[in-house]
Amino acid sequence: MGNNMLVKSHPIIYKNTSEKKPGFYQKLVFKQLSAMTLGRLDLNLPDGNCVIFGNSSEHVSATVTVNDTDFFKKIVLFGDIGFGEAYVAGLWETESITEVISWVLLNVENAPGVSGSKSQTFATNVLRFFNKFSQNNRANTLVGSRKNISEHYDLNNDFFATFLDETMTYSAAYFNRENMDLQDAQLEKYERLARKLQLKHTDHVLEIGSGWGGNAIYMAQNYGCKVTSLTLSVEQQKFATQRIDEAGLSDRVQVLVEDYRTINGTFDKIVSIEMLEAVGHHYLETYFKKCTALLKRDGILAIQVIICPDSRYHSLRNGVDWIQKHIFPGSLLPSVSAINKAVNNTGDLTMVDLKEIGLHYAHTLKLWLDQFNENISEVKKLGFDDTFIRKWRYYLCYCEAAFRMRNISVIQVVYTRPNNTSIPM
Repeated sequence: MGNNMLVKSHPIIYKNTSEKKPGFYQKLVFKQLSAMTLGRLDLNLPDGNCVIFGNSSEHVSATVTVNDTDFFKKIVLFGDIGFGEAYVAGLWETESITEVISWVLLNVENAPGVSGSKSQTFATNVLRFFNKFSQNNRANTLVGSRKNISEHYDLNNDFFATFLDETMTYSAAYFNRENMDLQDAQLEKYERLARKLQLKHTDHVLEIGSGWGGNAIYMAQNYGCKVTSLTLSVEQQKFATQRIDEAGLSDRVQVLVEDYRTINGTFDKIVSIEMLEAVGHHYLETYFKKCTALLKRDGILAIQVIICPDSRYHSLRNGVDWIQKHIFPGSLLPSVSAINKAVNNTGDLTMVDLKEIGLHYAHTLKLWLDQFNENISEVKKLGFDDTFIRKWRYYLCYCEAAFRMRNISVIQVVYTRPNNTSIPM
């Protein structure tokens, strides 16, 4: 059978060099993959066979080489989480993780093992309840939030420096021209948010989620405002404070290890960059109720947040995916409707601006991945092993594919109160 032949609903097997019949788990996976008919996936098996799934290579074309048949067992038992774990364990390889994930996402509505898919069945991801149980124990209480944040952001500041730009910004950049480098694009993102906030030198700004201090430094340096910045990461707070001292801004910028729920006072402006994802469904209203209480009457709130489609929010909220288990415990991407509902239920804030910049994040992630791959030797010198490296490579590619395929996105959204006429068209 020629390797250029494709059919809509059945895989083609060619290069048949083995009489060995596929095992139980392999058969189940093949049945599920056969329903994923968009684009093309070439699956190279350990016995020398190659199987093609899909009906064309028009949209996305990807190749997976299976190193061990335990690959199939992982998928049947744990779905897309098992798929990612199988890569980290070296059970499969590919020249492009991004293209493989893109093919899966292209077929997401017919992918029973993918978190949030409408076609989920018990035949794939049969042990999903173990992962869900673990996620349920990562709720973002005052104690839980610190633990969840620390697990990711307190890894090692030097590690993050291996792939971030000099501003140490770990969020979507904004590329407003071709061939813009990452540092300039991150500064452009800061500037866009500053303009949306209408920053003045007399402002006292609350930043919820400090990162490594890049945005707080930018606001103080370029607009002269006072900034109180909150983080739950001790390592970030130490790093950011050192940078602030070196920039001569310690009289204007203060970074506190404090939860947004315990801060008091009122502020002219509030800004939060990709922190809302760490709040979780049950605390969305708590977050916006607190922001409303902290914001002065004519104040402005600007948020940059990663979002999921409204149509998938319920299923994602009730499930768990690879990112939640291995990268951001306790996290949940909100949808625009979930955000709006939380805002409307907790106060009088009104939306005055919304900008979608999802493809900017895809490009940001591609640049991070390039830097990460170039600095593998430095990562190893920091004490991180090959398993960790494979996990982070998978994470960066996974996210790039999700943004590029518009399965998730990121928005900049601005709120104020009615009767604030100072905001221009």
